[in-house]
Amino acid sequence: MTTAASHKTGNGSKAAVKKPQHHFHPDEFRMTIGEHLEELRTRLILSLMGFVVAAIVCFIFGEKVVWYFCKPLMNALEANGFSPQMFMGEVAESFMVFIKISMITAATFASPWMIYQFWLFVAAGLYPHERKYITKYWPLSVGLMVIGMVFLYFVVLPLMLRFFVAFNIGLPLTFPVKIDTSAPQTMAVTLPLLNGDPAHPIPGNEWFDLSQGRLKFCIGTAANPEIRVIPYGSAAMVTPQITLSAYIDMVIGMLLSFGLAFQTPLVVLALVRIGIFEVDQLKKMRRYVYFSTAIIAGFIVPDVVGGMIALMIPLMLLFELGLWLAREPGQSTGLREWFMRRIESVRESIRTRGLGPTFQKPLTWAGTILLIALLLHVIHRSRQEPVAPATQPSAAPAPTTAPATTQHAATKPG
Repeated sequence: MTTAASHKTGNGSKAAVKKPQHHFHPDEFRMTIGEHLEELRTRLILSLMGFVVAAIVCFIFGEKVVWYFCKPLMNALEANGFSPQMFMGEVAESFMVFIKISMITAATFASPWMIYQFWLFVAAGLYPHERKYITKYWPLSVGLMVIGMVFLYFVVLPLMLRFFVAFNIGLPLTFPVKIDTSAPQTMAVTLPLLNGDPAHPIPGNEWFDLSQGRLKFCIGTAANPEIRVIPYGSAAMVTPQITLSAYIDMVIGMLLSFGLAFQTPLVVLALVRIGIFEVDQLKKMRRYVYFSTAIIAGFIVPDVVGGMIALMIPLMLLFELGLWLAREPGQSTGLREWFMRRIESVRESIRTRGLGPTFQKPLTWAGTILLIALLLHVIHRSRQEPVAPATQPSAAPAPTTAPATTQHAATKPG
């Protein structure tokens, strides 16, 4: 005889069997070591297949990828009046850089697929609330890393490279200027200034390409001419001769550093969720966090003037984002209240006691204004056109005639 209780129990067992798989509890499933290894082997093979496909595509477009990596430096050299060209110190340096860039780019594009395979292997051993945290904040982590790398490429890297190139060629070389008055004026060699290459160059021709900022000449034969570039340096004590491998290593290191630095909100969130810090404690530690942020930014970016400030300000904002994520529902981060209290204290001090020694934290305000002014100065300086060096006056008058084939000409010693 079947009772209602037995019917209820039977329906409950059927409901347990039909429980959706994505709500499973890891304690309800057990796998042997061999099954774990087989699952890991399957995930590794699928990840490797995705990486191989991405690597083939990146090898096909590898030259364009290397060009985009080097483009900020090319722009910085051209902005300071140099030929946009790099050097290699070893025979296989360019080839190894091509392989490295292609592999790193392939790993970047294949990383979503590889992480997904890793997640399928790990998710079975996590509790539902653990899986919820990871699936909730993982897209934010990837987005912050991408934003950090894009911010470096389009903002920090151009500022930093232009500053360093301009600073290096600004070191003076104090040699006395000597003018040989006995030198004949016929020794001057005139170079045509062209906005590109001539349509039909002849071997032995030499010209300056204004569109690329390069000094070029032609070799080969009349039927098969080949154009070459003559590298030139500055008249200062230091001239840039940047190798390809050193520059690529620097860019890759900075991309990783910025991507990890932009994980600050998730680090703050993890510290609060684990219980190491409370939100109120982090609010009180703002000044120390900001000071530590300045040190970290100076360590990551060697450019103290442009890159350090450009990284320090986003890190401060990301710290405030971390406080906002870690707060309880309905709780404020306290940033607005903290800022309004500072403004009210300054107003009260000015209204009741006047300016002078009672003005609160004058060094803090002065330092903030100085940092903002310094950042604006660096941006303005990086956008200025390079100033052409002044020519030395000659002892004798220059020839009044010029070649009829060119309208403008540059001279160099013969």
